[in-house]
Amino acid sequence: MKIERVDEKTVKCFLSLEELEAYQLDYKDFLSHTPKAREVVQEIMEQAAIEVGYKPPRFAFDLQIVMMPEKGMLLTFSEKDPLDSKEGRAFLDYLKEVQKSLIEKMEGKQAQEAPKPEKAVFAFACLEDIISLAKALPGGLRVETALYKMDGEYFLMLNKGKASYERYSRICLYAMEYGTVYGTREDMRVYLEEHGECLIEQKALNLLQRC
Repeated sequence: MKIERVDEKTVKCFLSLEELEAYQLDYKDFLSHTPKAREVVQEIMEQAAIEVGYKPPRFAFDLQIVMMPEKGMLLTFSEKDPLDSKEGRAFLDYLKEVQKSLIEKMEGKQAQEAPKPEKAVFAFACLEDIISLAKALPGGLRVETALYKMDGEYFLMLNKGKASYERYSRICLYAMEYGTVYGTREDMRVYLEEHGECLIEQKALNLLQRC
């Protein structure tokens, strides 16, 4: 594994054919974000921090993959702002729609006075995806979180709590990298409590960061 620092937000890593074989990885693993690929990415980030002083992105990164015939694979990691990503724009549009719905139900208030949505539920195919999300986030999260399981899927409830709206929004955006938005209704918790199983009632992401 050869790591090279390009600039403050970019690092390159070369994996030889022998290393790819040892890791049992190929191009498709990185494209589909398999658990094996995530483990290797985590190892690369840790090694880059040691060798070249690279600080892993706090939220998300772009990954470029170049196959080098008969040599190996070149991975380039570049930090990105989730608010500028395709997923980020989609989520902001989603928030606008939620806000619009709230505004329509309000009487005698101007649009700029309408509250911003502060709750969201994300669905995940497996627990490993939520653990990966938790480990990718910074410590000291002030967002309130709870974890449920229902019909073979996992559901993470996010409540802005004492966190800033910007921090809450960024965590939601990053959650979209690992899961999908399930909804924002207030009665979601009640539904999950009645039909699902509560795995972690409070500080779910904080606890999963320690796994």
